[in-house]
Amino acid sequence: MLEIISNFARWTQLTANLILFGSCVFLAIAWKKKAVLEVSSSWLTRLEKSFPWLAGVVVAGLIGILATTTGEATGDTANTWNPAAWVDFIQKTQVGLINAVRLALAILLLGSVTVILHKARKRWHYACCAVIAALPLIAGTFVSHSSADEMSFAAIAPFALHILLAGIWFGALPAFLLIIFSSDRELDKVTRLLNVTYLEKFSAMALPVMVLLAATGLIVTDRMIEDYYHTLVSSPYGWLLNLKLAILSIILVIAYQARYTWLPLLSQLDVTDSIKHSAAHLKQWVRIEFLLALLLLLVATVLANTLPAKHDIIENWPFPFRFAIDTVSEESIAEKLFWFGTALFLIAVSVFWIGVKLHWNWKTKILAPGGLAIVALGIALPPITIEAYPETYLKPLIPLDAISISHGAQLYAEHCADCHGPQGKGNGKLAQTLSTEPTDLLTEPHTVRHTVGNFYHWIAHGLPGTDMPGFSESLEEEDIWDIVNFLHILSRGFDARLLGTMILPMRPAVASPVFFYSTNDGSSGDLKDFRFKKNTILVFFSWPQSDQRLIQLKHFYERLTRDHNTEVLAIPLQQLTEAELETITDIVPFPIVTESWSEIGDAYSLYRRVRTVPDLNGPGLKPMHMEFMIDRFGYMRARWNAQFEGFGWQNYSVLAQQLGMLNEEDEIMPPPGDHAH
Repeated sequence: MLEIISNFARWTQLTANLILFGSCVFLAIAWKKKAVLEVSSSWLTRLEKSFPWLAGVVVAGLIGILATTTGEATGDTANTWNPAAWVDFIQKTQVGLINAVRLALAILLLGSVTVILHKARKRWHYACCAVIAALPLIAGTFVSHSSADEMSFAAIAPFALHILLAGIWFGALPAFLLIIFSSDRELDKVTRLLNVTYLEKFSAMALPVMVLLAATGLIVTDRMIEDYYHTLVSSPYGWLLNLKLAILSIILVIAYQARYTWLPLLSQLDVTDSIKHSAAHLKQWVRIEFLLALLLLLVATVLANTLPAKHDIIENWPFPFRFAIDTVSEESIAEKLFWFGTALFLIAVSVFWIGVKLHWNWKTKILAPGGLAIVALGIALPPITIEAYPETYLKPLIPLDAISISHGAQLYAEHCADCHGPQGKGNGKLAQTLSTEPTDLLTEPHTVRHTVGNFYHWIAHGLPGTDMPGFSESLEEEDIWDIVNFLHILSRGFDARLLGTMILPMRPAVASPVFFYSTNDGSSGDLKDFRFKKNTILVFFSWPQSDQRLIQLKHFYERLTRDHNTEVLAIPLQQLTEAELETITDIVPFPIVTESWSEIGDAYSLYRRVRTVPDLNGPGLKPMHMEFMIDRFGYMRARWNAQFEGFGWQNYSVLAQQLGMLNEEDEIMPPPGDHAH
């Protein structure tokens, strides 16, 4: 019940605020002093009489929002009706403070409307009222989904602009309706034509507003969905968004007909049957448009209080298939079919638009492009349609870190290596005895083309028609996710063979596995602690084989930290005795990882390969000394495998040059996520 009251309060105050704002904008644009003074303008009088009531509804609605938000936030329904709890909520929370500011602005709006209506109106009065009415709307964006992720101008501005544009369009609809209904009573040519000019001004204003409204809506929606497009048909947020777009589409069709069919007829000098017919259609359909707009606002209100799609967990994908453009291989027949079908579909849309503009009969206008569109979809969709499962879009329970990857590697060796091979090449010792060839999980882009949820399903339930068994009975859910994480890094590690000792400027691509660590000096931390602060060089060393390199890094260290904003972490590739650790500690000034070193080494050894040594046979080579250069955003930018890549970073000037280039770069893409996807 509290949620229903909350949504009703949000809907009523938003509706009233948008009408008040949009009406004032419309009057400021359409204002004609002479016309207002000399011609009966009952529509204007009736519209202005609603202003105080609308402002009062805004105040009442915001009080309701403050009350219900207090009850929801405190977890005590009784606080909804307790003004003392409201005050406490305002004083202790940012949301409460913003709601209090909104309420204060709404009270200012009510007072301003009351004062303005007692004056002889001028254009600037309506403009001033519009500005004041915009303030509660803008303040409301500070408690929206857009501000929840990032309280910044870049995050909030598109949503604020979207709300204001919606107000300019929706808020002027009551004035539009009043003008149409008043035209029936004012049939003299001067008044009727004057009213038509008002309607035409609204129509001309509405077109660019709707274009900008759609553009800002796309920006806001993209931030709420990001690249999780599957949530559009599998989450409450997605279905509400689809409903909102469907209602908007109907509204746009009505608006198109009003602008280009019915409105031009009203501008004729003499009252004819066509004018009366046009006016009747306008009254009927604009009234429907207004009701649909109210419904649209209700859906938008519920949508604004629904978990954004990008945060939703899709535990059960409802379809046996999914569309995935990234599964189409470049230069393949499937890719050509997809793009050919897409081109045909665009042609079909163009033919339909031409038919509308040239007033073709409905059979030609709909059947011809409709048939072409069906053929186009029949060509374009099959190449990007792949099998899906209930778990396809399930998000991993286990974060993608070194502990999970290392544990997954152990489980893979125990349960999977006999068939898929020790390195996932599909060449295990049992591969020749199987009825189907095991999948190459290493060199083929298999993990890139399928979701982690697909891998979870296959590991848990097996693959029908193959020798791949399911492990749901023998492995815990967390164990399966560990194997999925390992397979993810196994494939990405092979792709990382393209890395070298020289960075590729402005091209971060390979995410660095994260890890927790403890060091010889008693400190501990997380690799993510360096993000947005310092570059990191991870030095994986063997003792005593790496002693000369460690001594060399000792002489580099002060300049690296002072001049290049870079930290060095040394990670042993074997268990060190206390004596060995003491000896190394005397040599190097930088931290030496003493806990989790084995798991970290297991994870980063998957990135050991170089272009000249693909290392595909047997259990794989064991690295003796490797170094990884990680930028301050969490991306692996260069790698030096001392066994195969020569002199590498032993020249300080070469190392300094690479770090200097990294320090000149701004954030190119967000840091890697915490989970495989």
